[in-house]
Amino acid sequence: MPEPALNAVVALRTEISPWLIILRVVPDGWQLPAFAPGQFAVLGLPGSAPRCAMSEPEDPPPADPSKLIRRAYSVASSSLTREYMEFYVALVTSGSLTPRLFALNIGDRVWLGTKITGMFTFDQVPEDQNVVMIATGTGLAPYMSMLTTHLTCGGPRRFAVLHGARHSWDLGYRSELLTLQHLCKNLSYQPVISRPQTEPVAWPGQVGYVQDLWKGGAIEQKWGFAPTPDNTHIFLCGSPQMIDDTVALLQGEGYKEHTKKEAGQIHVERYW
Repeated sequence: MPEPALNAVVALRTEISPWLIILRVVPDGWQLPAFAPGQFAVLGLPGSAPRCAMSEPEDPPPADPSKLIRRAYSVASSSLTREYMEFYVALVTSGSLTPRLFALNIGDRVWLGTKITGMFTFDQVPEDQNVVMIATGTGLAPYMSMLTTHLTCGGPRRFAVLHGARHSWDLGYRSELLTLQHLCKNLSYQPVISRPQTEPVAWPGQVGYVQDLWKGGAIEQKWGFAPTPDNTHIFLCGSPQMIDDTVALLQGEGYKEHTKKEAGQIHVERYW
């Protein structure tokens, strides 16, 4: 069976750092399906597609260069925007697909899956509950889709975004989140970096790991009251170590992880 044609075009490529990009992809000749914020789509390129200069040599190279290499990525754009999809991508220098995605430029073609799926959504969050979104790295992507869809500025529901990265230049969407925080008093955004010693200019913000913000009561200081299992649902997305540490921390405070069998206030998406 022949591989599907590259059915979408790169409309915008934003380089956050040499290791992080935001790709805006537009379908060519077909309509994007409806989806829920927090879900993921699949991107693909053939093995014959070039790799970026920072990637490691492939050993071995793809056995069939015409075969599509596909990976799932959370959609970062709003579900209300039907003209394009955005993806926040980190370079894995030894990987099969991300070095090829990083070689893309505006106007280049890419394969975009027509099915968007995933359970990491607001479907199980009551409308009267506040929401805390904790992420490392590109785990921020689904939260951008959630915020640009669900956030009502000045509404009764409180939102908090805690985002951890190694360096300040790895804090993608920082400008957008700072603007949203300024416009929407019911949103608080708190970035934290773990390697301040490498900053060319002194970092004025929080230092450590993202779970340290929770331990230090950062949200209570912003909201004026403490988040509890009775008033807040918590989303975790990013590195498994952060998620495992934070789940254990939250369970010690009475939160439960949400599963298909049992409702809870902790919603988890592990990126690798």
